[in-house]
Amino acid sequence: MKRVVTVGLLAMFLPMLVQSEPAGTADEIRERLQPHGDLCRTGEDCGTSVAAAASGPKSGEDVYSQFCFACHATGASDAPLLADAQAWAPRVAKGMDVLIASTLNGLGMMPAKGACMDCSDDELRAAVDYILEQSQ
Repeated sequence: MKRVVTVGLLAMFLPMLVQSEPAGTADEIRERLQPHGDLCRTGEDCGTSVAAAASGPKSGEDVYSQFCFACHATGASDAPLLADAQAWAPRVAKGMDVLIASTLNGLGMMPAKGACMDCSDDELRAAVDYILEQSQ
């Protein structure tokens, strides 16, 4: 009885054990196996300078919408909320140079450049201007 079961199981799984050739011609298979993207390693340009130059500088609102809103729209990490004049008043009183320095270097839980590592100083300054305009 054991032989019948073993032979039966072997017959049932044999097609799975035999390696079959994938569907398509050799060229079609090669095309399907091509990577879907490129790997960019730290320190390599990877075309970011070309893309940044082509798109032009980001507006203050764009920078805020992409990076700053995560904390300044929710109050995460005690970030002052956009349009909360009372919360921004003591910060504004310290002067624009202090606000820009905090933006560039980070402050408390806020990372340097608000995590916008490819933003220029001018783009970050525009974002601070946008936030202050909304908070008056």
